[in-house]
Amino acid sequence: MFETAIIAFTTFFATVGPLDVAAMFAVLTPNASVEARRSMALRGVLISAGILITFALIGDLILHNLGISLAALRVAGGILLLLIGIDMVFALNTGGTTTTEAETSEAAGKQDISVFPLATPLIAGPGTMGATILLMANSRDDMGAQVMVVAALLAVLLITLLLLLLSTAVHRVLGVTALNVVSRVFGVLLSALAVQFMFDGLAASGLFPA
Repeated sequence: MFETAIIAFTTFFATVGPLDVAAMFAVLTPNASVEARRSMALRGVLISAGILITFALIGDLILHNLGISLAALRVAGGILLLLIGIDMVFALNTGGTTTTEAETSEAAGKQDISVFPLATPLIAGPGTMGATILLMANSRDDMGAQVMVVAALLAVLLITLLLLLLSTAVHRVLGVTALNVVSRVFGVLLSALAVQFMFDGLAASGLFPA
């Protein structure tokens, strides 16, 4: 169960990217008051929490109704997370965990960014949604493990909220270089976890003899 919590926390921290989200938040709200930024940060995290917890609760039902096996989900989810990990390692911006250039441009003209792009796609992006479904499905027969997955998700969201409230200081103190270093480290870890997910999925698929 402890291993599940560590894997879930690492995966969510990498896919959400609290430091990157905080830096983007600071860039997109340069003229907002302290009260407005606090309000947007809180709303954004609460909305993203609602989205991700919904995926955690009904993700398995969706898979069942679509006839998607756990093995297929592990392989597909592993591929998605591997692509995100590669993006993080090479500091690319393809929209898996951050906004695209078009989305950033649109967000720059908004007074309230709590829903878009903060809640989604910055926090509850496709990578995090996919990771939530995958981790919950992996623990479908262990309620305690599923509780640990949700707890890890909430812990990462709490860290994200704290960093959003301190976003200006985070952006100023760490700078682009330090943020990229942290992102690359978690990108490597996420890539390794993604490959393991794919190996597990292929092993469970029955396509290859034991």
